[in-house]
Amino acid sequence: MSSALPPRPRIIGPKVRICIVASKYNEQFTDALVDNTVEELGVLVPQARVDLIRVPGAFEIPVTIANVLDREPPACVIALGLIIRGGTDHADQIATSITNSLQQLALESKRPVIHEVLLVNDEKQAYARCIGANLNRGREAARAAASMIDIFMELDRSMPKPTPVRANNRNA
Repeated sequence: MSSALPPRPRIIGPKVRICIVASKYNEQFTDALVDNTVEELGVLVPQARVDLIRVPGAFEIPVTIANVLDREPPACVIALGLIIRGGTDHADQIATSITNSLQQLALESKRPVIHEVLLVNDEKQAYARCIGANLNRGREAARAAASMIDIFMELDRSMPKPTPVRANNRNA
């Protein structure tokens, strides 16, 4: 696990749309994740339109992202949430399910899905990652999103997708 934020990527100039899907559960921490992500996006992607969708808990994030990607997909989706481990394996099962679902959505849609649904052991770890300055995963999510948007824009510029070939309708 990293102990510091990655460096800031270059600023994205063109207008893009970014969607954040964040859980409401553990709201002291998830609100801070959202605030830090939006603030950092404002610096890195100043012309972006940022849509925020709040869902009840972390488990509802993947299905909501699937719904977002089924529409006019944004340049990037950011998943934000916090799961605090308890005395059972429930938190680990939820975290694994979310991770697998988000990866599958990214692969199927071919859109960046930034995964910052955090699994922590206690509130001290939650504070360090959501509110603290050094490990702030909200800012990290924004930086990853800006980097991925830049990479995908460069792919579109330098390696455009081929245009589909139309079948010839002549009878042989």
